[in-house]
Amino acid sequence: QNQRRQWEKMIENYLRKRENLGMVFILIDSRHSPQAIDLEFVNQLGEWEVPFTLIFTKSDKEIQRVVSKNVRDFLDAMRETWQFLPAHVVTSAVKGTGRKQILDMIAESNSSFEERR
Repeated sequence: QNQRRQWEKMIENYLRKRENLGMVFILIDSRHSPQAIDLEFVNQLGEWEVPFTLIFTKSDKEIQRVVSKNVRDFLDAMRETWQFLPAHVVTSAVKGTGRKQILDMIAESNSSFEERR
């Protein structure tokens, strides 16, 4: 428990105090229904006002109906406490799904960061 608290504090310090952090990508396995630990983490990021995007991974490992339901269920769980939902992308490393969208987000975030400097 003590070591876990130390890790949590280290992660919090990094995410909250890192001035050049433009975006955090949260990887969520799309094969599973919403996990409490994932929801807790995104809620914490929201409280800290850390910008993030949800990346639903492994969409090629499950039938599309299940992936869509799991993504929808995750976003519905967030709607219980969030007025506006963050951006999200459904991805597959095997098929390359979502790759361009993520690269575009990174380029946009980098561009915004360069303008602020």
